[in-house]
Amino acid sequence: MAVITASRAHRGPNRLRRRIGDNLQAYLFLAAGLASFALFSWYPLVKGVILSFQQDNLVVPPYWVGLDNFRALFADPLFFTAWRNTLEFTGLALVFGYAVPFVVAIVINEFRHLKGYFRIAVYLPVMLPPIVSVLLWQYFYDPGSGLFNSVLGALHLPTSDWTQSPRMAMISLVLVSTWSNMGGATIMYLAGLSTIPSELYEAAELDGASVWQRVRYVTLPQMRFVLLALLLLQIVATMQVFIEPYQLTGTTNEETITVMVLIYRYAFTVNNDFGLAAAMSVLLFVVLAAFSAVYLRLTRNAD
Repeated sequence: MAVITASRAHRGPNRLRRRIGDNLQAYLFLAAGLASFALFSWYPLVKGVILSFQQDNLVVPPYWVGLDNFRALFADPLFFTAWRNTLEFTGLALVFGYAVPFVVAIVINEFRHLKGYFRIAVYLPVMLPPIVSVLLWQYFYDPGSGLFNSVLGALHLPTSDWTQSPRMAMISLVLVSTWSNMGGATIMYLAGLSTIPSELYEAAELDGASVWQRVRYVTLPQMRFVLLALLLLQIVATMQVFIEPYQLTGTTNEETITVMVLIYRYAFTVNNDFGLAAAMSVLLFVVLAAFSAVYLRLTRNAD
């Protein structure tokens, strides 16, 4: 009995050693991936949280200030302005950038022919670098020689200072963002629509269902997980909007300053206060994490 036990004990480490040897290459690849992820994702995240409790302006060594950065944020009137503008942008972007691509995807999906060409046409703006898209729209919005004002002037209609007008500035930014990103959402919607069995639509047509009824009773229930996933992605992306307001309206326009623009302003234009910028980033992270938690709860309940 003792011999059998010793034999099993001897065989155990050998088996473990053999298993590790057989999978050594996989473990090395996994270790490299985890190391890269830790270096470029976890470390900056932890460093940012620590920095939010420090004073750091690149002039003197950083030192601990506790919650002073967060108190300074709530004392800054621009803090609430930036959050209000960000939520306004997110709401408008969801109306245009979330609902409109869904309608476009349904229309494209109804085509029997040339569906591939429409997909390419819709996705083309996504292939442009974001800064190129913004510069293109900057030309469209130019109050002096821009395309929009030239057309309005030719029609003897009142022109507008699109990106500086309090009434039109936010809508102008949303249009740029929607045009630039609509293609990606449309393709994801089309991918979801392609998984719906055609028999469901055929049965609905036999029952005399209209287009709206087919969308309501067939498409929407079958697409609920795709819709929820894209809703979360849209919220996360739009709440981090930066290029459009930064390039089109700058960092001083209070009508369009967003959370990300204010973070940039704290870090690079107002005394290089990286601690204050990090504190703002942490608050944004908490808000986005809360949205993600709600999404996970909704999908779990849907299951």
